[in-house]
Amino acid sequence: MESMLNKLKSTVTKVTADVTSAVMGNPVTREFDVGRHIASGGNGLAWKIFNGTKKSTKQEVAVFVFDKKLIDKYQKFEKDQIIDSLKRGVQQLTRLRHPRLLTVQHPLEESRDCLAFCTEPVFASLANVLGNWENLPSPVSPDIKDYKLYDVETKYGLLQVSEGLSFLHSSVKMVHGNITPENIILNKSGAWKIMGFDFCVSSTNPSEQEPKFPCKEWDPNLPSLCLPNPEYLAPEYILSVTCETASDMYSLGTVMYAVFNKGKPVFEVNKQDIYKSFSRQLDQLSRLGSSSLTSIPEEVREHVKLLLNVTPTVRPDADQMTKIPFFDDVGAVTLQYFDTLFQRDNLQKSQFFKGLPKVLPKLPKRVIVQRILPCLSSEFVNPDMVPFVLPNVLLIAEECTKEEYVKLILPELGPVFKQQEPIQASNMILLIFLQKMDLLLTKTPPDEIKNSVLPMVYRALEAPSIQIQELCLNIIPTFANLIDYPSMKNALIPRIKNACLQTSSLAVRVNSLVCLGKILEYLDKWFVLDDILPFLQQIPSKEPAVLMGILGIYKCTFTHKKLGITKEQLAGKVLPHLIPLSIENNLNLNQFNSFISVIKEMLNRLESEHKTKLEQLHIMQEQQKSLDIGNQMNASEETKVTNVGSQQIDKVFNNIGADLLTGGESENKEDGLQNKQKRSSLTLEEKQKLAKEQEQAQKLKSQQPLKPQVHTPIAPVKQTKDLTDTLMDNMSSLTSLSVSTPKISASSSFTSVPSTGLGMMFSTPIDNTKRNLTNGLNANMGFQTSGFNMPVNTNQNFFSSPSTPGVTKMALGTPSTLPNFNAVSVPPAGGKQTQQRPTDMSALNNLFGPQKPKVSMNQLSQQKPNQWLNQFVPPQGSPGVGSSVMGTQVNVMGQSAFGMQANPFFNPQNFAQPPTTMTSSSSASNDLKDLFG
Repeated sequence: MESMLNKLKSTVTKVTADVTSAVMGNPVTREFDVGRHIASGGNGLAWKIFNGTKKSTKQEVAVFVFDKKLIDKYQKFEKDQIIDSLKRGVQQLTRLRHPRLLTVQHPLEESRDCLAFCTEPVFASLANVLGNWENLPSPVSPDIKDYKLYDVETKYGLLQVSEGLSFLHSSVKMVHGNITPENIILNKSGAWKIMGFDFCVSSTNPSEQEPKFPCKEWDPNLPSLCLPNPEYLAPEYILSVTCETASDMYSLGTVMYAVFNKGKPVFEVNKQDIYKSFSRQLDQLSRLGSSSLTSIPEEVREHVKLLLNVTPTVRPDADQMTKIPFFDDVGAVTLQYFDTLFQRDNLQKSQFFKGLPKVLPKLPKRVIVQRILPCLSSEFVNPDMVPFVLPNVLLIAEECTKEEYVKLILPELGPVFKQQEPIQASNMILLIFLQKMDLLLTKTPPDEIKNSVLPMVYRALEAPSIQIQELCLNIIPTFANLIDYPSMKNALIPRIKNACLQTSSLAVRVNSLVCLGKILEYLDKWFVLDDILPFLQQIPSKEPAVLMGILGIYKCTFTHKKLGITKEQLAGKVLPHLIPLSIENNLNLNQFNSFISVIKEMLNRLESEHKTKLEQLHIMQEQQKSLDIGNQMNASEETKVTNVGSQQIDKVFNNIGADLLTGGESENKEDGLQNKQKRSSLTLEEKQKLAKEQEQAQKLKSQQPLKPQVHTPIAPVKQTKDLTDTLMDNMSSLTSLSVSTPKISASSSFTSVPSTGLGMMFSTPIDNTKRNLTNGLNANMGFQTSGFNMPVNTNQNFFSSPSTPGVTKMALGTPSTLPNFNAVSVPPAGGKQTQQRPTDMSALNNLFGPQKPKVSMNQLSQQKPNQWLNQFVPPQGSPGVGSSVMGTQVNVMGQSAFGMQANPFFNPQNFAQPPTTMTSSSSASNDLKDLFG
């Protein structure tokens, strides 16, 4: 890779050096930029040919440069002879103007180092093409090295040279004197042009007389650049020192021989002994037979033999040579006609362009691109000729690569895409482009499609010509896959819809529907449902063809895998539209059957899809119902178990509370005496009942926690505790405390439970038969400690399983101070009383011992309410006494007793300190019975 780069670098450097050394300082460089060395030409291939451009117009040219270093070996007078000969040839070429002569763009300029002039763009000389690469850059360009002449190029090239000679001989009265492959130049388009007039001879006679051409004797002492090439020179130049127009025809014969013989001339001449060589050549020419011309095509072989005849008068003249059958080839004639196209009128041109598509396939691609395409493109400036030229240009575009199309053809088509005048020509142009739309969309770059090609299609859809609209609608589906989606959605589809709605032609309307049906597959589902299907309902026509077109679009959308119609669309829009159309009177039986068939398919799918949906919904509802029933059953079982457990636990704690009261009162006594009193205070039935309750509590303790199926969001419980065990332990600890009777300070009082305090209420249902109070207290007693905290939830039982919702937090601790009693309440006095049996107050006998004095009703009536009620307040050190009595309230009528409404939680401030003992519990019970009825 590195060696290739170095080689390329050295080549570029060398070429740059050659250009710099050869052209630097020449006046030609003021107006022209000199490019790459591409070829060589002229006598002895002494002229180097460079690419170039004109600075002002950027027009492409060829720059011919003669480097004076080539003649440094000659003496000064020889140098002057060579320079004069070269100058004479260029100056003569500059004065002559003909299509078969090389066109000079800038005259000869001389500098100290070189001679230079500019011509039309050049490819190479014929000598270079035939393999003579003298004075070419090294390595030789592949364009020249691999160049092969096609037959049509050879035929037409030789014809062009013949026409050039005819011009010189007939019009200019001049003999060229040096017709050789070096002096025949192939321009950029492939045309053969004559140059090298260094040795031309003009007629000395007036134009009306027979021309006479003076001839100089061959001087072997002159430099070779001052002499014509003897291998292509007629024998009479050397042998008889005469020349005439037939001498150029001999040279043409030798050129024709060399073209068909890989560049080799008929004879090789020894330049050192020119006369002897020509004498020998003359003998060979006189005996020249067809066997020596086998390389020449048979149809021109005899003419070449005539051109090489020793006698000048036998040789055909230039005008005769242009008319030989060899040049009547279709390709050669076509190329010749293009060269004379500027001389033709529009009618002749149109006739020629109409027949050209038949000829183009017979011509080589290079000939078409180099010779024919430029001529066709030049006719685009004539609007009337565009419809005749355009089909041929698009035919050539089909054979071109995408790069060639973009470079050579697309720039010429740009103005044609936008041409709208004259209207008739514009319509024909639209038709031609529409027929070749696939070619345009395939080879045209996307930006150019969007800017030039698609606007032309839109213009065709909006054209007033029905024929153009029909053609456009027919061919759009053939290239729809090449159109980008945004252009189709936002520009093409709206125009098709407008054409369908606004046209008065039934054919255009039907073709619009057919076109839409064919391009549905290139659209997305929701665009079809939201835009195309609603459009069908706007079509006013009811002709059978239109109705079938509408049905076709519905069916294509309905059955297409990518599209499809939703059941909501089917039920709400499609079927309500199709069913009325199906009974149109214009439809025949087959058309009606088509409608009914599609409608049935839609109904079947609608039924299937909706039934499936409803079945799924039914299954989901059944599953939900079964889940709800299961949850209800679980919830009822849980509630039942919880209620039973709660009732049993409440009973246990009722008795425990009574025991605590009894134990608290007797803690000041000896253990033996306490047990004896407890045993004597319980009857057998009570003991049995207590044992059963203890057994029930033990069963509840060992019972597995219930697991409800439906959970409500609750805060996580960090640690689950068995409430039964906790409460049993707590009660046991309370039982172990002793009851003391210190003096209660004046500040001791009843307090209501603060909203932010810690508390717990144990409640059990109060049986109507147990509502009688003994000694002012209910057997169902409540306890509250500041160290026991449990949230209250009215919807949950506090003693259900550990996972029962509602129990969120429980804290147990030892209170710093003993709490006070809260208000004690009983059912309202005015309430309806039921038959009650006497309450067994034996559990309270230990609380009110013999030490308590008897208080009569008279004494109670004389006491203040505060003083009386404080008789029932236990000492401040009593353990386990809460802030309220369990499940009961005291309801005292009138404000004279408590100064409060019924059912309050109150906190009297001036209650007197109660007596520490009571003398008779039975008397107190009687007094309470009298008080509370």
